[in-house]
Amino acid sequence: MVEKLMMEEDAYRLLRSAGVPVPASALAETREQAAEFASRIGFPVVLKIVSPDVIHKSDVGGVVLGVATHEEAARAFDTIRENVKSHLPGARFEGVLVVAQAARGMELIIGGRTDDSFGKVLTFGLGGTLVEFLDDVVVRILPLSRDEVSSMVRQIDGYRLVEGYRDYPPLDGEALVDLVHRVGEVFLATPGLVEFDLNPVVLYEEGAMVVDARLYTDDTPVEPACIEPEPFPPDLFLPRSIAVVGASTDPRKIGYAVFRNLLTFKGELYAVNPNRSEVLGRQAYPSLTATPGPVDMAVIAVPAASVPKVIKEAGQAGVRLAVILSAGFRESGEEGRLLEEEVMTEARVAGIRVVGPNCLGVMLPPYRINTTFDPVSPGVGTIAFISQSGAVITMVVDWSLPEEIGFSVVISVGNQADLTFQDYLIFAEQDPNTKSVIMYIEEIRDGCSFLKVVRRVTERKPVIVLKSGSSERGRETASSHTGSIAGDYEVYRGAFEQAGVISVSSFSEAFQIAELLGSEGYPAGRRAVVVTSAGGLAVLSSDYAERYGVDLVTLPLELLAKLDTFLPDEWNRQNPMDLIGDAGADRFARVFDALLRRQDFWDIAIVIAVPSATMDPAHLANEVVRFSRHTDRMVIGCLAGGDSLRAGLRILREQRVPNFDEIEDAFRALGTVFQVRGTR
Repeated sequence: MVEKLMMEEDAYRLLRSAGVPVPASALAETREQAAEFASRIGFPVVLKIVSPDVIHKSDVGGVVLGVATHEEAARAFDTIRENVKSHLPGARFEGVLVVAQAARGMELIIGGRTDDSFGKVLTFGLGGTLVEFLDDVVVRILPLSRDEVSSMVRQIDGYRLVEGYRDYPPLDGEALVDLVHRVGEVFLATPGLVEFDLNPVVLYEEGAMVVDARLYTDDTPVEPACIEPEPFPPDLFLPRSIAVVGASTDPRKIGYAVFRNLLTFKGELYAVNPNRSEVLGRQAYPSLTATPGPVDMAVIAVPAASVPKVIKEAGQAGVRLAVILSAGFRESGEEGRLLEEEVMTEARVAGIRVVGPNCLGVMLPPYRINTTFDPVSPGVGTIAFISQSGAVITMVVDWSLPEEIGFSVVISVGNQADLTFQDYLIFAEQDPNTKSVIMYIEEIRDGCSFLKVVRRVTERKPVIVLKSGSSERGRETASSHTGSIAGDYEVYRGAFEQAGVISVSSFSEAFQIAELLGSEGYPAGRRAVVVTSAGGLAVLSSDYAERYGVDLVTLPLELLAKLDTFLPDEWNRQNPMDLIGDAGADRFARVFDALLRRQDFWDIAIVIAVPSATMDPAHLANEVVRFSRHTDRMVIGCLAGGDSLRAGLRILREQRVPNFDEIEDAFRALGTVFQVRGTR
């Protein structure tokens, strides 16, 4: 691809033809034309160099502002020509563009580029000369409806200025939405247009205008593919029989660890090793075709060079799914890439679907399937964890055991030579054991297809993503790690939010939100009540609620009257509700009952308790569970303390009622959810 800068007059013409407001302009090839056109357009005007060799016009003295007379226009023409000759000898001079000088207004930026993964992307934010400093932009993937554009422009922090601020009057927000929407449509509809930068776009009390426009074209643009995943049988990941190719008796080898982890599998398990007659007490077979029964899944742990032969043999044995743990493929360079293509050619001929290669494997704890070489196996739970890094999986699984967090599915995607994130999402969507999905992503190849799938999945089950590569060094590391080129972080973030995916910055946050939403579902709204016996934590709750956009609703007078009949005279009669430090579980329970009778005014209930001589944590936990079971509203526990609360914490975990050790984490999790669900 070779990008070419479109002449600004041509850019204005293209935008103008699509109804995008741009200033009046004319191309002057002589000083006399410059003076004539300036008079015709009306003063003041701006003169700009027109040259295919000059991109940053101001840097070479190629712009003169505030030209107010016929004579000044002629002199400005000469000045620009001399400046460019001096600063950039040899640059072609095709004249100057005479442009009506726009009145001052709020300066914004609209940009677009073609992302390698997601296709055409639109960027909007505060613009002008401070665009990089302000860094107040939002990114979305095209196409966008007008309503989506309206939501997009309102998301920047600076939109408060559009609505009016102190002595500044409101600006024309509807004109801005129209302009951004039209620009997006021009970008989509113009073949060869691959990138553009409109800066500034000026917004007024009435109307808006694109002042400067840089558009880049390419005669041979490369549009990312948008390939829908091929459907696979729902039971593909639920084999009746598994064979480990490369099963070993040597504890130092991967084939040993994998076979050991599968000994608890309830179906048929075969060891394949031509050099052994027995592996860990099970008979070994020289090849896949030598096993006494059919093989649904083959786990391959042999050197990369041997994998094509194994896949061919797997086809003869009727294998449906191959989990290739072996490394040395695309991630290792050109030779490995060719070897990976050979493997996939054999797999396609045989009709075998492939996990990996270069992956840790697959775990399905409810079915006692663990095809990985992880030294430990996770507990059973409701979270599907899909990761582009095997090392991340081993870390997370090890961490999950003392935290008593379980999984429905754990998948290491590896190089995604066949099955991709999209396929695993579809499986998690259909899996009855999965209530929420966490993904660790370094790079997505087919962003268009991914968005189609994940947008549908998020309507049914929460999807939480931790995306690495936000730093330049992080992007380089991701590329070398998986043989991929990590895309621009902000594009990913924008795409995720657009599809209803919840982006997080840490694994602890990911699991907090996954457990919260997996148990309670999406909240119906932001209206929250806080019930606590700790006055200081009530105050902190108010602070956190304001910080993270949680609406602490005013308690109805009817409810206040009811609460006054059984709460101490000293209670604070407001939300957060401070039940006083001597509150026991029974006092909390009576408040819960009152809230159950008035479920019309709240969406979320947050129960905060600390260790107390008058509080039985197990009794309180059981009351919180009862409260949660009798409402479709979201109920969150915040039993904050240490060992003295452990009995209560265990009850909440066993009954799948979310609990946060840190109060701020609860409010932060809600705020993160609102950021996505509240803008769709």
